[in-house]
Amino acid sequence: MTTGRVMGMAVVVAALVALSGCAACGIGAPHHEAVAATPREPCTIDFVGPAGPDGPMGAAGPIGMTGPVGPAGVAMVGLQGPEGPAGPAGDRGPAGPMGPPGDVARGPAGEAGPAGPLGYQGPTGQVGAQGESLAAAVGPAGPMGAKGVSGDVGPAGPKGPTLVGPSGPPGHSGTRGPTGEVGATGSKGHDTAGITGPAGPAGPTGAKGETGPSGSAGPVGIVPCWVSYREFWFGSDSATIMDTQRGMLKDMADYVKRNPSLILAVDGYMDANHKDLSNDRVKAVRDGLIDAGVPADRIKTEAVGDSKLRRDGRVEVLIKTGS
Repeated sequence: MTTGRVMGMAVVVAALVALSGCAACGIGAPHHEAVAATPREPCTIDFVGPAGPDGPMGAAGPIGMTGPVGPAGVAMVGLQGPEGPAGPAGDRGPAGPMGPPGDVARGPAGEAGPAGPLGYQGPTGQVGAQGESLAAAVGPAGPMGAKGVSGDVGPAGPKGPTLVGPSGPPGHSGTRGPTGEVGATGSKGHDTAGITGPAGPAGPTGAKGETGPSGSAGPVGIVPCWVSYREFWFGSDSATIMDTQRGMLKDMADYVKRNPSLILAVDGYMDANHKDLSNDRVKAVRDGLIDAGVPADRIKTEAVGDSKLRRDGRVEVLIKTGS
């Protein structure tokens, strides 16, 4: 970052952390002013999915101009040899990266980027063919064609399994069975009193106690620090979100709604000489998220991005677990 540039503004847009209202969350209305923040250590947790593949190559540029006429032919020169064979196919692309670990599951790859811009105009055509010559032997075959391009990189590995909380403890032991019945009285003796009969048999075993309740579900995965999620780029002197990037606003709003434990932060670069423009860019992203369905009362101002990655015209969106 050059001297004379100051820390960017950040607007944090949080999703619902729980079903309760936001009275306990302590998040106030947005305040769009320049803020200075102590540089933060970048978050290294691997949570957000990899970037989507690059968009297709732009259209080919126009054909170059026809080359100048070749020099006059020389007698006794053979005709040009036939075109060489096509080069071998390119090497197969390397294997894709290993899938992300489970628990805090890494998101899928983003959608393919838009088509590239129109290609540059082709170079000037080659020098024209040599003038006619007297017939002679045919020249040797042309050289072998260039080697094909390398194959695409393999797809990302599959998503890791989700870590499920452990089961609850076993149920308590059943209650003790009832006391056995009293034994029958012994038979009467012949002359003297008979002895007491033996004790009755033990009562039946008590019924098995009910199975204990299942343990509570494990907590949802926690992202403890700010992780870079998406970024917006603005044209020079512009605070309008590009049409090719508007789809990200809806995607982020839908994702936060499905994961109410997560919050978003919008961190925009602050140029000391163009504060109003920087504020307008941050506001454009904030308003776009609100229009996409993020509640306006969940927005606050804070600088959370890596200061070393800030650039003029760049607005970064980050994500983490809310408090």
